[in-house]
Parts: sequence; structure tokens; C-alpha cells
Amino acid sequence: MIYRFLFICLVCVVLASTATAAGDDVPAWLQKAAATTIGPYDKDVSAVVLQREQVVTLGNDGKITTVITHAVRILTREGREYAEAAEPYLTSAGKVRDINAWLIRPNGEVKKYGKDSIMDRMLNPEDIYDEVRLKVIDATDDADAGMIFGYQATSEEMPLFNQDTWTFQDLLPTMVSRYTLSLPSGWRATSVTFNHARVEPLVAGSSYSWELRNLPPIKPENSSPRISNVAPRLAINYFPAEGTAGSNARTFDNWVEVSRWAAALHDPQSTANEAIATKARQLTAPSSTELDRIRAIARFVQDLKYISIDIGVGRGNGYRPHAASQVFAKLYGDCKDKATLMRSMLATINIPSYPIAIYSGDRTFVREEWASPTQFNHVIIAIKVSDETQGPTVITHPSLGRLLIFDATDSNTLVGDLPDHEQGSLAVIVAGDKGGLFRMPTTAPEANRLDTQSEVVLDADGSITVKVRDHAMGQMAAYFRGLYRGLSRPEFTGAVERWIGMTVNGAKITKVEPTDNSVAGDFALDLEFTAFRYGQLLQDKLLLFRPSVVTRDESVSLTEPNRLQPIVLEAKVVSDIVRVKLPAGFVVDEMPDPMKLETSFGSFSATYEIVDGQLIFKRTLVQRAATIPAEEYAKAKSFFASVRAADQAPVVLAKK
Repeated sequence: MIYRFLFICLVCVVLASTATAAGDDVPAWLQKAAATTIGPYDKDVSAVVLQREQVVTLGNDGKITTVITHAVRILTREGREYAEAAEPYLTSAGKVRDINAWLIRPNGEVKKYGKDSIMDRMLNPEDIYDEVRLKVIDATDDADAGMIFGYQATSEEMPLFNQDTWTFQDLLPTMVSRYTLSLPSGWRATSVTFNHARVEPLVAGSSYSWELRNLPPIKPENSSPRISNVAPRLAINYFPAEGTAGSNARTFDNWVEVSRWAAALHDPQSTANEAIATKARQLTAPSSTELDRIRAIARFVQDLKYISIDIGVGRGNGYRPHAASQVFAKLYGDCKDKATLMRSMLATINIPSYPIAIYSGDRTFVREEWASPTQFNHVIIAIKVSDETQGPTVITHPSLGRLLIFDATDSNTLVGDLPDHEQGSLAVIVAGDKGGLFRMPTTAPEANRLDTQSEVVLDADGSITVKVRDHAMGQMAAYFRGLYRGLSRPEFTGAVERWIGMTVNGAKITKVEPTDNSVAGDFALDLEFTAFRYGQLLQDKLLLFRPSVVTRDESVSLTEPNRLQPIVLEAKVVSDIVRVKLPAGFVVDEMPDPMKLETSFGSFSATYEIVDGQLIFKRTLVQRAATIPAEEYAKAKSFFASVRAADQAPVVLAKK
């Protein structure tokens, strides 16, 4: 049951299903859902969910039975993608007992999808071994606008925790969404509601039901929060009757309990053997400082191949790393395996460390009010450091002291930095009774910096010869590094050529030279190119050109007249200095006014000056990590529109 939440956003592509003949009876629940009256929606709403329901029953044997019913009305041809049923299960702890689907055409004809239409597929084909599989019925090829697709699935499993989650909707409008929990006599349940006013359950004995109706669509918007922070969702704990043994599954009263539970899984696996100790000494022998020793081990661990092999997930092995000795011998592992090996190697050189359970992909996903390991999908590491080691990702823990936070899996983010989607997250430092929930560091904008120096020679016909040097640090460097390492050299050059071509028509690239400094953590890129008639010559008297030659459009695109969701910004600084050698016989006739903007979420400045026959254009955008309320949309829209206007502003030269 708890694993269903981890895979709620899966999109599976499978072979077209076969179906039984038309005219099969439609179950009563689907008939009722199909009769639901829906209101008018904007043309970009491609479907509406008529019913979204999950009924969970806990048996006296501790087994969970879950029945899901789901019905959707397809409004446009684009909505065909929602005519699909996909139910995950664990091969070691559960099964999908039954799954059926129906497609109702506007004329009332029904197509039923039964056993012959079910595909059984791996969750992640790239994993060597994965116990999570999917039962899928795909009716997308048969579906069309005006049709109704519904399915019902029954699954069983032995839960690891007496905890569950329920998301009331996805992006689509939802007419009714319901979660029902039926417990043995004497059991009780509690719940927490996220992203919505508290939803009180309807309680009948040991049965609890939570329901919401008439949920409007969630419109995707640029730089908006993840849907997990917008759609109403529920977190549930359930407990046995007092004085009874209950099941083998458990709940957690607080985050220290989560730390204690996780430490029992992680700590025994980090024991080093002689091979690990020898390798750690070999890697760190040339290092003169504590930080250098950490970096040497980090590079080794990050370079290990990422492969996930989870066996016995339903018994907790999805949370237990492999032994460090096994990871070292095989030279591969997943995030928790890499963190465990790094802990083991650090311990051999007397540097303590602790695993951190974190949610990767959304820094605001984890909620403090619900203590549960199921809120996390990733493991990183906290390294105990002395005062000698300084850096933007060092935090001070009240019990554990100074800790350097590091992600041993993300090979593009080096020691001293942290992926931006993990910065500021609530995460559990796994340190037994001393551990618990703690907020991860957030780096300053200046730590994620891109500085660009451009030398431009402008000819009288508007042609340009350009030399550019980019120098990136922090997460800006991680972006370039990921692009560079993920592509072959010709592919990387091609990507740069396409970028330049988007801003300079007809550009001819003559040099692309990247430099990845894996020690200091920065990334540099040297470019040279030419472009014929970049500037516009008017009546052989005026020459117009844009001094911001190599723009990346790094400002947030906010073009909608109104906004429903907040605006989420990442911290960064982008600075450009462009020196343009003006053509002989021309003088500046008109220059844009300098610009200076200051807001709570960022600042921008742009200046122009003429020095010794050169136009010097300087611009700096400082963007702070922030979530701007939708009520302040006009202010944010105006700010970023001004940034784009400054980048597009032309300089006018006149012939003497």
C-alpha cells in the first residue's frame, strides 16, 4: 500500500490491448460515475475524473487488500492518454489479484478489457533487478473524445508500515475523490491533510472515509510548485487496539524514532574491511587537508556506476543498503549503497559520517507534521568536519556538531555544493537518538554564479567577430558539467551551436573549448564565432545592434495575464560584460538608459558606457531562492519583463 504512493506519477507505454466484444455489462459504480453531470471547462482541459476511489481493508492477519475504482471522461483527443490503468505491486510482498477496464462510447457501446488485455511489465527496465512491477491495461488507441474509461483493480500486500497516503487528484478536475480505510475491531486511525483545509473523516466503528468533491483543474504554469505541493493529499497512521499485539508493521510518533529505525538498517552495513581501508588510504595519501581527503573519496564514490538491486523490498530491504564490502567489490550501487561505502571509507581515516534520508526532486515535499520514512526517496551523507573545513553546505547540528552535506550520487555536483532541488529540504539525519529531522543548507546566489566576458568586433556592414568566455560555479557549473558529460564531444559542440544560433542568426562557430575543473568545482567554456550582418544597416547611415550578443534567456518566462500558483525561483547570479569595438567612421547616436531594479526576490542592473572607441555593456541578474505568492504575480512579471527588455534593447550608431 505505501509503495503505491512512490509510483503515483508513473507513465507507462505498453502494447495496445485486446478487448472482449462490445456490449459487456458495466459495473454499477461505473454506471453511476458515467451519469455524473460535469460543468464547462476551458478548452485546454482534456479530461475530467468522474470518480477516484481507494478502499483499503486491513485483515486480522496483517494483510492489506486494496480496491481501486477510477473513471474518467475524455473531453478532447489529447485526453486519450488517460485511458490507461497501471497498478504497481511488489513481487515479494504483494500481488494485483484482479484488474478490469471498460471503455464506454458516446452511443452506449461498451468495450471490456479483461485478463487477455493485461500487460505485466517492469517498473524500471534499466534496473538489473527490481521487485516492483506493473499490471497495465492500455486503452489509449481505442479511446477518443466523448468516451468514458473506467477500471477497477484489487491488490494485496503485507505492509511494512501502518501508514498510507492518498492524493485526491492529479492535474485533472475531479468530481469525487474518496479514500476509505477499514480496520479490525478496536483499531483507530489518525490523519494529516496537506495543501488543503483539514479533511475530517466520516467514522463508522473502525471504518474511516475521507472525501473531497468538485476539485477544479490544476493548471500547469511556468516555475510553479510541483503538483505534490498543490494537489490535496492525505497522510494516515493507523494503530491496533490498546493491549493487543497488532501487526508487524509500525508507525512513528516522532522523527527521532525514524532516525533510530533507519540507523538499525544503515549502520551495520557500513563496516569496512581491509580492502576498503587500503583504498581509502591510497586515495587520500596525496591530500594535505581534511577537505581534500573528503574530496578524494567523494570522487571515487561518485564515479561508481549507479545500479539499483532491491530484493526483499516488502521486508524493508528497499530502505537497507548493501554492505559496504559488497558495494566495493562490485563497484556499483544505488544512492544508499554509495552513501554507505563513502561512510565506510571515511571511517577508516577517522572521519565520522551519517546517512541522510531526503526527498530528491522537490525541496518542499517533506512535511514535518507526519513522521514517516515513506516521505523520502533518496539517501545522501552528512560528514562531520572540523573548523578547518569551510563551505556553503556546512551546517551546525545541536548534537552532532559541524556537518558537511554531500550527495554521493549526483556526479555533477561536487563536494561543497548540493543539488538545488535538495537545498533547504527537510531531511532526516540518521544518527540514532541524536538524529531526526533537520533542514538542509541553502547556498547563496553568489555560490551559483555564471560570469560571461565577451569581446565583439563590429564591422561597418554589421558583421561581428566574437570571443566568449563563460565561467560557471556551483549549480550553474553542475548544469554545464551534466550537459558536457552526458554528450559526446560532437554532440556537445552541436548543442552549443544550436544555442548560439538561437540568438545570432547565421553564426559560424570556429571554437568550442570546455574546461571541467573537478577539483575546484567550476566549469569554463571558451567560444569563438562570426556572424554576417548581425547589426542592421539603415540607409547606409545608421547601424543598429544589440550589445547583449549571447543571451541565454535565463529570466523566468511569465507571460500569462493572471497567475494561480506561486512562482518558485532558484538562487543564482548571472553576470555579463560585453566589450564591443565600434567600426571606424561611426559614433553612438542613441543608447538605452541604464537600468536598476531591486525586489525582495532579486535585483537587476544594466549599464552602458563608451571608453576608447569601445561600448562596454554590463548586466547582472541576482535571483534569490524564493517562492513568490500568486498575489505578487504582477510584480514578478514586471521585473522579468524588464530584464528581457534590457537584453533586447538596441544601440544606434550614426555614420560621421
